[in-house]
Amino acid sequence: MRVSFSIPAYNEEAKIGQCLESVIAEIKRSGLTGNAEIVVVNNASTDRTKEIARSFPGVRVVDESRKGVASARQAGFLATSGDLLANIDADTLVPPGWLSKVVRTFERNEKLVGLSGPYIYYDLPFFKRMVAILLVSTYPLIHMLTHHLARAGAILQGGNFVLRRTALEKIGGFDTSISFYGEDTDIARRIAQVGRVKWTLFLPMYSSGRRLAHEGMVTTGMRYALNYFWIIFTKHPWSREHVDVRVP
Repeated sequence: MRVSFSIPAYNEEAKIGQCLESVIAEIKRSGLTGNAEIVVVNNASTDRTKEIARSFPGVRVVDESRKGVASARQAGFLATSGDLLANIDADTLVPPGWLSKVVRTFERNEKLVGLSGPYIYYDLPFFKRMVAILLVSTYPLIHMLTHHLARAGAILQGGNFVLRRTALEKIGGFDTSISFYGEDTDIARRIAQVGRVKWTLFLPMYSSGRRLAHEGMVTTGMRYALNYFWIIFTKHPWSREHVDVRVP
């Protein structure tokens, strides 16, 4: 199966390099060098994000002037051609074995249209990492209730989810009217209508916890939870505005 990595990036000069290094290394480890592509979507950046991304051999950069993660993911979707679209973020690091596990999981289940797993926050203090793990431990239950019982949606962790291209084409791609909060829940809700979505603790992705550190774990957690259930039940996000959190 051919895999496309789509990486939205807005002013990510401090993070995009190490993200791309991790993706390139994982592609080599998996033996998929000839069957994988990497596209960075420069989402109206005003720093050196585009320049840094273009310095990596084999990485293609496309521009999306309309700022917003859903617009950037849609641009990445349209610019790629792989059977599987791996949606990660510019502040994530792909761990060893991630890509091989993704391909095996999709090959074993033709009805599977979406796959996702949790974040491991590599830059948070130990106590906050443990709190985040406790919160994530509730995701399998929420996923089971919304996807398998209520059939109202699913959980896809933004920055760590893979979609089957044919299913994404069926639902018309990403909703570009969503700027930030809820874009992953919206795509999960709609793609669950055409196939199965799997959320597993055994597909972790390393990510920066900068938003949790900046806005507070309780505030961030409540905001994400509110937007999740609001989209599930109303099909629209609760939060219309967001703050871009970047590291120096």
